[in-house]
Amino acid sequence: MRIINGTHKGRVIKVPNGLPVRPTTDFAKEGLFNMLNNKINYHETKVLDLFSGTGHISLEFASRGSKDILAVDKNFKCIGFLKATSKELKFEIDTIKGDVFEFLKNCNQKFDLIFADPPYDLENIPAIHQLVNEKQLLNENGILIIEHGPRTNLEALQGFAQKRSYGNVNFSFFENQLLK
Repeated sequence: MRIINGTHKGRVIKVPNGLPVRPTTDFAKEGLFNMLNNKINYHETKVLDLFSGTGHISLEFASRGSKDILAVDKNFKCIGFLKATSKELKFEIDTIKGDVFEFLKNCNQKFDLIFADPPYDLENIPAIHQLVNEKQLLNENGILIIEHGPRTNLEALQGFAQKRSYGNVNFSFFENQLLK
């Protein structure tokens, strides 16, 4: 795993064996952040990273200047790894060990950007979109990005803006002004 840009550009982070993760490829992550460079100001963006796994997306946001980042994952070892890595790199990333769907049902915060990277075979991926919409978790002009495999199609969901594909990695973007 590598940090693509920012204060820790090029930093390779060794992920321990045995974590139940499928990290986004560097190629896909670079494409995603190249798009975001034109859409957001990292220093002013409040980020929610769902199914955070190793935290590579949170770490990338932190390296680019985001200061308000919350990562949620149910795996104790993944959360522990992200906490240790954040401390080592002197990033302030808040973490919650818990079920993403339960977190969304009980969340009362708003975010500028919500990134979700659920397991590609998860059957209820559209429920992420539904809960974010129902709970109004995005600030005005906020963005929801859901990473998914090639067999998942989210284009019919309200607020869909675009889909980008990088091999088997797909990102569906939803904009808040259309979610209302």
